[in-house]
Amino acid sequence: MGNEKNLNEVVEAADNSEELNKLKDEYNELDDRYKRMFAEFENYKKRSQKEKEGIYGMITGDVVASMLPVMDNLQKAAEAKTDDTGYQDGVKLVYRQFAEALKSLGLEEIETVGKRFDPEFHEAVSHVQDETKGEQEIIQEYRKGYKIGNKVVRHSMVIVAN
Repeated sequence: MGNEKNLNEVVEAADNSEELNKLKDEYNELDDRYKRMFAEFENYKKRSQKEKEGIYGMITGDVVASMLPVMDNLQKAAEAKTDDTGYQDGVKLVYRQFAEALKSLGLEEIETVGKRFDPEFHEAVSHVQDETKGEQEIIQEYRKGYKIGNKVVRHSMVIVAN
């Protein structure tokens, strides 16, 4: 409110239109600078938020990737034949809990068997000829692959037909 009064006093005190135009130009220049600075600050905030999310996703992917061998071994232990069903049930429970914990971080399995080979998601370890299968069709999975969102954490190791 005080700025309006000062501006009004200046306008009233201006003794010709040349001074008034000069003041208007100065005001417009300051207003333009303010708007530009505000827009730059908003862009900075958006950029910072994107960078923060990118770093979080990268760190999450790295941590999850380091835990995947543990999950592989738990899965193998859960599938191992044993006479102690209580022990096997316990290992299966731990495996499911661990898999759910990683899933809550956004981890998803990459689909393989029956799908078309895609080098962005799959790593071919062998190639076979099979006329009953389609072109570049995945027929077997050696190691599960995982992704978080669109970022591959670990490629699937697969056998590809034709």
